[in-house]
Order: sequence, then structure tokens, then C-alpha cells
Amino acid sequence: MPLVTSKEMFKRAYEGGYAIGAFNVNNLEIIQGITEAACELKAPLILQVSAGARKYAKHIYLMKLIEAAEIDTGLPICVHLDHGDDFEICKSCIDGGFTSVMIDGSKHSFEDNIKLTSEVVKYAHDKGVTVEGELGKLAGIEDDVNVSDEDAAFTRPEEVEEFVSRTGVDSLAIAIGTSHGAYKFKPGQKPKLRFDILDEISKRLPNFPIVLHGASSVVPEYVKIINENGGDMPDAIGIPEEMLRQAAASSVCKINIDSDLRLGMTAGIREHFVKHPDHFDPRQYLSPGRANIKALVAHKITKVLGCDGKA
Repeated sequence: MPLVTSKEMFKRAYEGGYAIGAFNVNNLEIIQGITEAACELKAPLILQVSAGARKYAKHIYLMKLIEAAEIDTGLPICVHLDHGDDFEICKSCIDGGFTSVMIDGSKHSFEDNIKLTSEVVKYAHDKGVTVEGELGKLAGIEDDVNVSDEDAAFTRPEEVEEFVSRTGVDSLAIAIGTSHGAYKFKPGQKPKLRFDILDEISKRLPNFPIVLHGASSVVPEYVKIINENGGDMPDAIGIPEEMLRQAAASSVCKINIDSDLRLGMTAGIREHFVKHPDHFDPRQYLSPGRANIKALVAHKITKVLGCDGKA
């Protein structure tokens, strides 16, 4: 099956009350772990590439790895640019074979966000590519995204209809309490998703796919393994999975997961080196990291997203 856009995926997800996992990829082992889990569970996939990942691995290498995964698994796979911050990077990804892009104009004024997003939508739609926009600002740090708690802002439901109608975006990322990165919340602070905002947005945008960024749960088992094997990570609190499942059962059709993948890979590598300090073959120490990613993705697909068997 050739690479696909998110359009049909989201239509089926909205109608079926589940979400598609959008997993960030950086190298071979991460792509393999994700796609092996999805293949066994017959789940549709969105593989996301950030600007940082493109700098690290190069666009062409990531595209060829993803194309190999599509051939190997036969799954419907959408290749998505995560947090494109200007027209040029979106254009480059569209011209380079991506089937979906995100233009994040949330740092701009409402009018400037509309102008930038509209420009990307026009170019993308002419090429048959879908576009995700963003309203509201998530706090946290991840790759090139860095928003302080003071600058974070919930999405304003009264703006969503105008934004979608004027830009023509295919999906909308909103801010309802999720946060980028592993260190999402301060000690003693309990995560809470604003389902009242989500419900109001869903009423204003019926049958329209909503996206949640910053939705890793910060798996405590992986943090524990890292710290037991030479790490020094403070306790981190992520988004409770039951909240994400509730969101997936409503209008949220895409849930982004990145930090949990990084933690799983790091935990596997650290644990391996403590047990086998003399190993120097990358195949030996990258394999347990890949296994952790596969197990994590399988868990997310079946227990959080609900998209197993939907490919």
C-alpha cells in the first residue's frame, strides 16, 4: 500500500471513536519498533518527523526508511511533518514526499496565523497533501518547540470556526492541558485536561478531527530503569492514560507520542550497558531499546488509542 494522507484515517477514527497514534521517528530502530507493533496489531499509523529529526537523520534517509516500513508491513502509513514553523519547511516536506504537514502558527497573532496557515493549505492541497493547524499554545520543551508556562494558552473555542473556515485546514491541534516534553508538570501539580473546552470545540466543529500534542504519559517504569542504571531523572508526571482514552473516544483523532519513545529507547540502552559493560556492537545495545519501543507502542494502540484492528 502506498503512503496515505490522514484524511480517510481521521474520518474512520472519528466515526469509530478511536484515535490514530502519531509517533515521532528519528532512526531505523525507532521506525522498526513502531511499525512492528502496528503490523502485529493491524493498526493504522502516522509517523511524524520533526525539524530536529530532519536535521539529525536527513530527509531522504528518513523517507527511505519509512518507505521500507510501508513495503515491509503493508500498513496504511501517513508521513507527517510535526511542528513546521514556516512555509518553506512545509513546502520542502510536501515536495519531498510527505503526505501530511503541520503548520504551527500559534506563536503569531490570530490573523497572522490564519495568513500563514492559509498559504500552506493552498500549496499542500494543490499537491494532494493534508494540513494540520494549531490554535492555542502548549507549554513545555521538545526539539525546537519551547513555550514557557507563562506563555501557554488554552485554545479559545470561539475562534475555531473562523480559523478552520478561513484557512481550510484538515485537522486542528488544540491546547487543553497537555504539555510537551518529559517534565510536564511541577511537583505536586496534577495534570488535568479541559474536557469542557474540547466538548465546546467539538460542538462548534462537528465531524472535524482534533489533535492532541504533548500527550506522552512519561512511563514511570522507564524513568525507574534509567535511574537504577546511572541516570538522574527527577520524577516526572505525564498525562494519565485514562484521560487520553476519553479524548480518543470523542473528537480527538490524532494523539502525538514522542517523549515516551525516547524514554523507552534510553531505558533499554542504559540497562543493557550496566549488564554488559563490555559490549560495543550497536546491534546489541540498540535491540533492547527497539524492543521497549515495540512494547510501548503496542500498549498505546490497544489501551489508549483503541485503533488495533483498524488498518
